[in-house]
Amino acid sequence: MNSGPSSATPSATPTPPATDDDPRNLLQDLIAKAQAAGADGADALYARGESLSHDMRLGEVEKLERAEGHDLGLRVLVGKQQAIVSTTDMSAGALDEMVERAVAMAKAVPEDPFCGIAEPAQLATDPPTFEMMEDAEPSAESLIERARVCEDAARAVEGITNSEGAEAGWSRTGVWLAASNGFTGHYGRSSHSVSVSVIAGEGAEMEGDYEWRRTTFLEDLPDPAVLGRKAGERAIRRLNARKMPSAQVPVVYDPRVAGRMIGHLLGAINGAAVARGTSFLKDSLGEKVFADGVSVVEDPHRPRGPGSKPFDAEGLANQSRRLIDNGVLTTWLLDLRASRQLDMAPTGHAARGPSGPPSPSATNVYIEAGAQTPAEMMADIASGLYITELMGMGVNGVTGDYSMGAGGFWIENGEIAFPVTELTVAGNLKDMYRELTPANDLNFDYGTDSPTLRVEGMTVAGN
Repeated sequence: MNSGPSSATPSATPTPPATDDDPRNLLQDLIAKAQAAGADGADALYARGESLSHDMRLGEVEKLERAEGHDLGLRVLVGKQQAIVSTTDMSAGALDEMVERAVAMAKAVPEDPFCGIAEPAQLATDPPTFEMMEDAEPSAESLIERARVCEDAARAVEGITNSEGAEAGWSRTGVWLAASNGFTGHYGRSSHSVSVSVIAGEGAEMEGDYEWRRTTFLEDLPDPAVLGRKAGERAIRRLNARKMPSAQVPVVYDPRVAGRMIGHLLGAINGAAVARGTSFLKDSLGEKVFADGVSVVEDPHRPRGPGSKPFDAEGLANQSRRLIDNGVLTTWLLDLRASRQLDMAPTGHAARGPSGPPSPSATNVYIEAGAQTPAEMMADIASGLYITELMGMGVNGVTGDYSMGAGGFWIENGEIAFPVTELTVAGNLKDMYRELTPANDLNFDYGTDSPTLRVEGMTVAGN
């Protein structure tokens, strides 16, 4: 899978680029031209995609679109200076101009002592293969039917009065990466999706809710009718929501929103944030930050995983790992630049698009399931909040302070009692993580997944 780029010197007359059907040759040719123009190193990323999408509302087709596109990004390094140029124009003249502009820009920008591509010894040498791509493109009629079935099922729930629409989509994406260190690699991914949002009630008493899923293979997509019915039932349950007085109570997060806890963690262990000193966990590596028994796992090689990939965006090997192991923080998320800043080995977490540099990122992350059912987890809560909706981005990444608008249901005597609205939940993520307990209902529905979570002693602000 690894082969070096061409070292041929371009002639005075620009040579035609490789065709879209052979992007690896295009990338290697581009890198060779960059080196001939004065770059000490270079890498190039080519992404090609196709998509089909359909929107429907109240049974009427509102949109049916098919799109195809490609994008090419070139990063060049002159010493410790780097520049990135991207284009969608694959003509020979445009590519020659792209190389010239990138090298000139690199020579003009300030030095970055931590930039640079991987050493050959750091590269992935045997990337794994696993199920990521379904080749067949669905028909437009099948997407229309998928959305129709989903919306009809939602609207058929008694008490649903309106619809914000249903969507169905499909996409297929290919990514090719090559670098002057000898790396070349490719992977593709397919996606199928369906979603619906409906409204229950009338006038000032209206409430809305939704359901959606996205899977790599069509056969894994849940029945659209089941999703639609769930959306309708969720909206009905939210009717006649009450406002509550402020209190300090246990809070239970529905799996639909519990995954946001993972997102806050990933931001805090991002190597770039740690190197800047802007993470509330910057001094916590190797320390216990979650409760005993809680583990957070990343698996970039999960078959049919929505974010699965066989190597990272710098050509380094990636792997399954426990980011949190029995409560202990085990690693930062490091691309090459962050690893050099922190004087640590890279962890294979680089991600990038054609128009930007690599940055640390994780994929297919989940909190491992606990032992109790959600009902058992709530059984001893005399008064508490069950959250199904979060609003806002109220997290301070430096301090861990947390404040979010929330809606859901009030818990009384261990049971979900009635819907509530216009609440704010607040705490500090350091305390929340130490007081977090997962239930046993983990499903891999979203790409960042969590079972139901219980967090003790949070401040709920209401009336």
